[in-house]
Amino acid sequence: MSEPLNPQHAVYVGSFDPMTLGHEDIIRRGAKVFERLTVGIGINPDKKPLFTSGERLAMANQVLASLENVDIVCFEGLAVSFVKSCGAKIMLRGVRTLTDIEAEFTMSLANRAMAPDIESVFLMSCEKYTHISSTLIKQIAQMGQADSAQHLKEFVPKEVIEPLLMKFRPGD
Repeated sequence: MSEPLNPQHAVYVGSFDPMTLGHEDIIRRGAKVFERLTVGIGINPDKKPLFTSGERLAMANQVLASLENVDIVCFEGLAVSFVKSCGAKIMLRGVRTLTDIEAEFTMSLANRAMAPDIESVFLMSCEKYTHISSTLIKQIAQMGQADSAQHLKEFVPKEVIEPLLMKFRPGD
């Protein structure tokens, strides 16, 4: 018989391509609620991310370095399977809008069917982060001019700004 899942260990999964201030907020708040929080950086071989998994892992480690009860791991496969492999009982999710709530509800039902012993816990996004998306961030970095760094500080942690801008500089 396998070890029981830890109800004080949560896992927060995403692509984090790139990590946003909204992601960071959910992680920092989740780290205060749970004894341990694992951040799972999902690797989908069918998608072409802006940052490699190694780059996303390095940036996340920089952004979250002050959180002693948070570890960061890259994973492939189903998120719910990853949560179980971590020994966690909780899948932490952040929701920004009603559209997110609807999508998360559907995903939660599917996850429950696959792993009834995993509970989904939702944290509402802070109001100032509800509009942030990786698509918006990439557009600002790509189309912005000299003031892109100034604009990006409203959306991403400071550790992400330079790597993000470098992705869109000519010759890089």
